[in-house]
Amino acid sequence: MNEMPAKESTGEASETFTLTDNRTGRSFQLPVQTGTDGPPVVDIRKLYAEAGIFTYDPGFTSTGSCESKITFIDGDRGVLHHRGYSIEDLAENSDFMEVCYLLLYGDLPNRDEKDTFENTITRHTMLHDQMAQFFRGFRRDAHPMAIMVGVVGAMSAFYHDSTDINDPHQRMVASHRLIAKMPTIAAMAYKYSIGQPFQYPRNDLKYAENFLNMTFAVPCEKYEISPTLSRAMDRIFILHADHEQNASTSTVRLAGSSGANPFACIAAGIASLWGPAHGGANEAVLNMLMEIGSVDRIPEYLDKAKDKDDPFRLMGFGHRVYKNHDPRAGVLRKSAHEVLDELGIENEPLLELARELERIALEDEYFAEKKLFPNVDFYSGIILRAMGFPTSMFTVLFALARTAGWIAQWKEMIEDPVQKIGRPRQLYTGPDLRSYTQLDQR
Repeated sequence: MNEMPAKESTGEASETFTLTDNRTGRSFQLPVQTGTDGPPVVDIRKLYAEAGIFTYDPGFTSTGSCESKITFIDGDRGVLHHRGYSIEDLAENSDFMEVCYLLLYGDLPNRDEKDTFENTITRHTMLHDQMAQFFRGFRRDAHPMAIMVGVVGAMSAFYHDSTDINDPHQRMVASHRLIAKMPTIAAMAYKYSIGQPFQYPRNDLKYAENFLNMTFAVPCEKYEISPTLSRAMDRIFILHADHEQNASTSTVRLAGSSGANPFACIAAGIASLWGPAHGGANEAVLNMLMEIGSVDRIPEYLDKAKDKDDPFRLMGFGHRVYKNHDPRAGVLRKSAHEVLDELGIENEPLLELARELERIALEDEYFAEKKLFPNVDFYSGIILRAMGFPTSMFTVLFALARTAGWIAQWKEMIEDPVQKIGRPRQLYTGPDLRSYTQLDQR
């Protein structure tokens, strides 16, 4: 196939993309669609019907799977926008509840809308009491992500009144329930893993405060909620709320395209996020710091990172999508230092090592030239470690925050009139048709 320059058309599309099949000499005009921002896309929906061929794109890295109005990313410019608002503005001026409302409904709420939304979410935070017995069916040492996948999937067995995806009211109730109950589920998974009693949510606390209280409070004493830590937690939630059509979001959309109920779709997203190539990056940062071990070994490991023949990679620096800088990192860098100062951490070698690694790497010409700056995973790992979260909880917190984006993307997909059940095609390279051989003749 030869690719030819785009030509203008007199039809509805302003541009077309011409493909010429060298086998037959036939040319095919494909419409080109242009979004609000980002590169134009070639509409290939009729390519197979007209040309008898598929496209081949492992990982779908050059394929637009849907039209969306929620999140825009430009990795070359270091841009992340939700509904047209920059992530920096949202993280600095909003809280997570405002961002959830924005993702779900398209605009920032006014005061009355925000109060109503927060009140609704707050009063959905409790879990059905029988679900506590479901938690106790897991082994004592079960990974919190395993518990979360199971419990979220089981919600459809407890909340039958919000599983009809064709009913707008039920979709709304399910959306609210998932956003509200995810911190409760995450905190209970943590409590169960360490053998402590579950803490009920409190209606007098904000979203991040409530989560911290359910996670770290114990019945025998009052838990003092630090405004600095709760604000840092809220920012982590904001910065992880949505990230366009990544693996887990695409999983949610693909599961939802079959008509699956929302709880099953979000459980599928959690399972996808569990993969170390997706949601485990901040845990990898901590593992890397433990491997380095001490401040005096940083130069040695920086040299290893620069050696292309050495398998060691500096985790938490650079990003697959952001080729310039991660716009979320600057916001979280400030929070990381605020948390460390608040907690007065002086004798935590791993965190001191992280601070020194950050300082040296930022001053190193090699990393500056390669644009390998600390990303959101580097700082979130430091913050969560300082707060007292074990690494097994890092991806759980990612899932908690990303639920808002998953729900918004699922809702948008359900309401999209052109959306069809997902059915990727393949390039078959197996055996050609073979004659069957009877068992005693093989």
